[in-house]
Amino acid sequence: MVEGKSRDWTTEEKTVDIGTWKERFEWVEELQASPDGETVAAIVNTGEETFNVCVNGQTWEKDFDKIWHLRFTPEGRPYALVADMDQWTVAVAGTPWAEAFDYAWQPVVSARGDHIAVSVQQGGRYAIAIDGAKWENDFADIGHWVSSASGTRSAAVVQVRAADSGQVHRFQEGTYTIAVDGQAWDNVFVNVWQPAFSPDERQVAAEVRLDLYRYTIAVDGRPWGKTYGGIWAPCFHPHTAHVVAPVRQAGKWYMVQDGEIIWQKPFVQLWQQQFSTDGDRLAAICAPRFGRWTVAVDGEPWRNTFNAMVTDLTFSPDGRRIAALAKQDAHWHVVVDDQVWRNVFDMAWPPVFSSDGANVAAKVEREGRYTFVVNDRFRGQPCDMAWDPCFSDDGDALLLRYVQDGVYHRRIVPLTDI
Repeated sequence: MVEGKSRDWTTEEKTVDIGTWKERFEWVEELQASPDGETVAAIVNTGEETFNVCVNGQTWEKDFDKIWHLRFTPEGRPYALVADMDQWTVAVAGTPWAEAFDYAWQPVVSARGDHIAVSVQQGGRYAIAIDGAKWENDFADIGHWVSSASGTRSAAVVQVRAADSGQVHRFQEGTYTIAVDGQAWDNVFVNVWQPAFSPDERQVAAEVRLDLYRYTIAVDGRPWGKTYGGIWAPCFHPHTAHVVAPVRQAGKWYMVQDGEIIWQKPFVQLWQQQFSTDGDRLAAICAPRFGRWTVAVDGEPWRNTFNAMVTDLTFSPDGRRIAALAKQDAHWHVVVDDQVWRNVFDMAWPPVFSSDGANVAAKVEREGRYTFVVNDRFRGQPCDMAWDPCFSDDGDALLLRYVQDGVYHRRIVPLTDI
């Protein structure tokens, strides 16, 4: 993760006139803003079947036949999937990889932004490529995949045994496994989902289906000794090799660690668990009863429940506080430590904590317009477009990125002004 202290927190406001872009180009696609707010970019149509990326008003040197999925790395470099002569690759700041593929999709950037991985197809075979280098081994099919935090390793669900759609017996014998850096596990399963790397990137865990009815977690290809009627994605403890996952047993959902139940209280549904950074707390989204959603922390559900959904569970950096988004009927709410903000929204985006956990901010939408809310108080006037807010490292200021009347704004707001 790129430190916020490297950003400019002294210049109160910077702007880019984007209103003229529509006059210069045939059309302008969705705007993207860099995490530091210094850059705004968009895919633009420069002519008949030619595309480019406009960055702060300047286009890349080279046009491409197609451009897709424009984003920024954490340190602010624009990248996108690009195609020339029906060959796809990744271009970073306008420079494409030397290697190209029949197709490429789902780019993933490392936490520091120094590596990019992407799933690729070449000659009807599938693999993962990191910074242009494709796995040595490729496979007949590829499913869920993940890049390690450093971006130097990758793991994916792959098909290693052929089975036609009508060969039910072949399917039941197992056709899928996990490939780590292109090397497939020895064990093969009926289905595999959601691989996850350990913090030290030495181990991989995944959901596996042993037969039509039994599910469990496999770590480095070895299934747990216990099986269940259902299972959700695993995750590693941030400082140990322990693996936790929600499992379905006797019609209820439990949280287990390495195959043993650690939350004795059962739930109607339980998933999307995550640890605090220090690993001392474990939280998950749960349904304590049918049709009611909330957050469970160390096995205990919050008092407030919601009838539609709960999502975007977020720990504060120090692990003391937890926030989430909740939907009740047609309205969205921000919930912090089981306290529901009084303001309601047509839409809300993931809550953001300051480094000390004292303050919470979020991008929200009301009546088709966007704005920001800090500690349940609105900041600024509604705007045409906005991105997630960001706190300074000392927590004293907030970086806001938004578009109003054809102008992109990067604004620094002291918390004392909110």
